[in-house]
Amino acid sequence: MTLCGNCVFGVLLCSCFGVSSMFTSVHGSFHVSGSVSLSLTGKWSLCNDNGSVCLPAEVPGCVHSALQRQGFIQDPYFRFNDVSYRWISFDNWTYTTTFTVSTQLRTKQKVLLVFDGVDTVASVWLNGVVIGKTDNMFRRYDFSVRDSLQDRDNVLKVSFMSPVVYASERRKAHSAYRVPPECPPDVQKGECHVNFIRKEQSSFSWDWGPSFPTMGLWKGVRLEAFDVLQLTHVSSVPLHDSSLSQWRVQVELLVDAVQTTNGQITLSIPELDSEQSFYTLFLPGLTKNSFTLHLNTSNQVKLWWPNGHGDQPFYQLTVRGLQDGFMILNTTSKVYFRTVELVQEPIVGSPGLSFYFRINGKPIFLKGSNWIPAHSFQDQVTPAVLRNLLQSAVDASMNALRVWGGGVYEQDLFYSICDEMGLMIWQDFMFACAMYPTEDDFIQTVSEEVVQQVQRLKSHPSIIIWSGNNENEAALATDWFNIPVSQRPIYLKDYVTLYVNNIRQIVQQEDQSRPFLVSSPTNGAESEQESWVAENPYDPHYGDTHFYSYTLDCWDWRTFPRTRFASEYGFQSWPSFSTLQPVSIKEDWSYNSNFSSHRQHHQDGNEQMLQQAALHFHLPNSTDPLKRFTDTLYITQVMQAECVKAQTEFYRRSQSEIVEGKGHTMGALYWQLNDIWQAPSWSSIEFGGKWKMLHYFAQNFFSAVLPVGFKDDDTLFIYAVSDLSYNLTLRAVVSVYSWSDLDPVCTLTSDLLLVRGGSAATIFKQPVAALLARCGHCTRLTCLLTFHLEDSAGAQQGPTNHHFLCSPKDAQGLQRPNITAKVQQDQTGYSVTLHSASVAPFIWLDVGNIPGRFSSNGFLMVSRNRTVSFTAWRPTSVAELSRSLTVTSLRDVY
Repeated sequence: MTLCGNCVFGVLLCSCFGVSSMFTSVHGSFHVSGSVSLSLTGKWSLCNDNGSVCLPAEVPGCVHSALQRQGFIQDPYFRFNDVSYRWISFDNWTYTTTFTVSTQLRTKQKVLLVFDGVDTVASVWLNGVVIGKTDNMFRRYDFSVRDSLQDRDNVLKVSFMSPVVYASERRKAHSAYRVPPECPPDVQKGECHVNFIRKEQSSFSWDWGPSFPTMGLWKGVRLEAFDVLQLTHVSSVPLHDSSLSQWRVQVELLVDAVQTTNGQITLSIPELDSEQSFYTLFLPGLTKNSFTLHLNTSNQVKLWWPNGHGDQPFYQLTVRGLQDGFMILNTTSKVYFRTVELVQEPIVGSPGLSFYFRINGKPIFLKGSNWIPAHSFQDQVTPAVLRNLLQSAVDASMNALRVWGGGVYEQDLFYSICDEMGLMIWQDFMFACAMYPTEDDFIQTVSEEVVQQVQRLKSHPSIIIWSGNNENEAALATDWFNIPVSQRPIYLKDYVTLYVNNIRQIVQQEDQSRPFLVSSPTNGAESEQESWVAENPYDPHYGDTHFYSYTLDCWDWRTFPRTRFASEYGFQSWPSFSTLQPVSIKEDWSYNSNFSSHRQHHQDGNEQMLQQAALHFHLPNSTDPLKRFTDTLYITQVMQAECVKAQTEFYRRSQSEIVEGKGHTMGALYWQLNDIWQAPSWSSIEFGGKWKMLHYFAQNFFSAVLPVGFKDDDTLFIYAVSDLSYNLTLRAVVSVYSWSDLDPVCTLTSDLLLVRGGSAATIFKQPVAALLARCGHCTRLTCLLTFHLEDSAGAQQGPTNHHFLCSPKDAQGLQRPNITAKVQQDQTGYSVTLHSASVAPFIWLDVGNIPGRFSSNGFLMVSRNRTVSFTAWRPTSVAELSRSLTVTSLRDVY
């Protein structure tokens, strides 16, 4: 499958990057001679269709946020308000502002009214005249308005149609055949026909989120006026010629010129002593102008690397334009250099093809999660929210996130932070879990969307792959929607029309620097051979897979597919009580309450969590209703953390193995990183940024060096997994503890073994019966294991891991540890010192509504004393922390 300029036997050689400069971009700034810009963001007025509700509104913003800020509605996330406030999305709303323009602006040759983001279906009125319409949340719109402006006050109105009504009307107009799914499952309490409108698909509901079909001006609005030309966008994409070992930077200028204009463009990267000038013609209208800066071959560029594999250096690109000696444009942007290859090639001893990424020529195991929208109302996703969530990913040793295709293309700052932090991005296009119409107007607006988003984002080194959709190949192949066999060709044709003939074709025209996949999951190159829809897109011999099972025992690694790449998998849990408390009342604080049922949008999800937990744990049984509720929240987090740990460790140890033709796993992206509201979900971070137990576990199971233990045929295996670029000589150190004693029964040590960088190797192997016999006084029910890796000097490499020889519910000798805790403060911050009387699994420290993060949490305590630090996100004190601190261990909940 040739997706880039060079292709050798399924190896997609793609090179990149820089960071694009937008008008309000953090990456650079535009200076265009003679241009004038007037921001129209800030205070507008907002009224519903019949004028019964009118209020001030902020732009950027949305109707729900405006109503809440002005006190017309409560917090939309409070209790059952997602259903109570359905009326908002069924009404039509109009935003209005009045502005004056300077004579200088009005007399420019061209004046554009620019909307960076309109959500979604609207008519734009200026001084009583319709000047344009919008139908796509993901597009930038601009309208020529020079002749519509007045000397006096100008009135701008944007009239929004209900997205729910619009989607329904579009569905009715599509009468030839249905485009499933018609509606979400009842448990989601959502709206229908979201696949007929180009807006955030999850805004009509999802199995982890509420239904809030938003309306509003969700990005900036401004006037741009100029006499000669306007620079709309610049992108800079480095490309590497491997045969010549040379770099060149492909620079594209999106220019709106009033008339044919000649000019001289000079590109330079001063730090690399590279500069070139070009004479060019800018044609009337909006045109893309491409230039190539060839780097001085004597300069070695510093490469951008993913987190954990190196640094993220950048260079400054300067673009200057002259006309008759006068500066007509001047802009700068960051340029990052790196290459990316998606390798799909035969594997010795295995059917199928490999599926992994090479960055700068180095195979990289992708460790991370999936990203969903951070809030139902995008105007409330602040820079602080983004930075906290992305820093949390980095702090858990992640190097990759998948921006899932049912949300939004994230804001510029999101990708800039990922560039800075070395987080690789798997970028879906915004299509998920549905079939889609292919009428000409739908295809046209999608085409504009794709062009604009690729142009906006392609300069980011963090984005390593484009993917056409989420799960739509699998939905079609495995007949999620009960499509009659006779009609199947219609849907196959629509699928190819949308994703292959349009999206894929546009991406390959706009960006030759990185690979493109049509779907996820997919068999990749094999799916292409099968006319883009494979018979089984979940085939573990190819591509990436999504896998979920809530009834099989998640402690048994045999239940997981040994896949080439795991891009989705996971288990639900509930968030902490402190996260739920602000959006609930006392009567809600029960696992069986109406509130708990209402918040669960996955069919039978609450029951599935307890069923999975009950396989290995006693369920909470306190007679105190509140304690029973909080204990149940805790046990769901314990279950989730252990399940995802088991699955992730299985994938990490499978990277160097082929077993029955399967293996060479090179990616583990669990579902999901973040939450959109306060509810049960698959996330490892709660709404508001609090880490669940799973995220603390991820700190360990994504470590660069990791010991993984498991049983096979009653033999204990310990693997050493290394993501490092150099080899290590390691041994395993196994400590056997009695559940009733903090002193180890015995310690076993393996021989030193060479562990190559970027591999997983067996480092310890022993039948469990023989291991226990060597320790005496131990059985599977009375003892447990901890283990870690040491190098030849005796220094520990990576975290300490654990392996339970039986389910904790069957453990003999597990006692209440009677843990005491002391909070202290010194010049470095706050710390909590714990003292335990016995072995204590899954110790959970919680300080209620004091926001912050512990250095470690959810851990197994096999020592009498342990100290962890706490980083507070607001001012606090030893006294407040001591009052708020609760310490829970497994034995405390039953």
